Amino acid sequence: MAYDVAALAVELADMAAADHQSAVLANSDDPAEQLAWRRLTAQHGDRLGEIMDEYGWPTEELVGQEAARAAWLIAQHADRQLEVQRRALQLMQQAVSAGSASPRELAFLRDRTLVNEGRKQIYGTQIAGVKDGAPVPWPCEEPERMDELRAEVGIEPFDEYVAKFARA
Repeated sequence: MAYDVAALAVELADMAAADHQSAVLANSDDPAEQLAWRRLTAQHGDRLGEIMDEYGWPTEELVGQEAARAAWLIAQHADRQLEVQRRALQLMQQAVSAGSASPRELAFLRDRTLVNEGRKQIYGTQIAGVKDGAPVPWPCEEPERMDELRAEVGIEPFDEYVAKFARA
């Protein structure tokens, strides 16, 4: 089993690296590049589903910090596979409750899943677009409490968060 877990950690890290390299294709003007991104994230989402079937949520204790973060990233980008995102959200919630996963990462995945379901997000982590040069979040359930809720899970205030994008 130890070898399987070590191999799993490498596989997850490799998937995250491929995701990172290909992420520029997501917003490409070239439909073929967009399709390549969709195929990659779908393959990764399918594989994450298999991993969750076999291991549950790949926690840091199981696969190490880098691979656990990779699993979260893969779930985060499984936008066209809501069943994978919902399952990851459920398993990650259990892991957070047990102290085995990041509440901050869970908040990002929760918002991403809510937005993909056409619902209002909680933490304002998902950006709908840019208006007058400033990032605008998808609608939030309680916009007046957004920064308070963000602080509870270790996310910086919205204005600080979007300032990072402005510098990028």
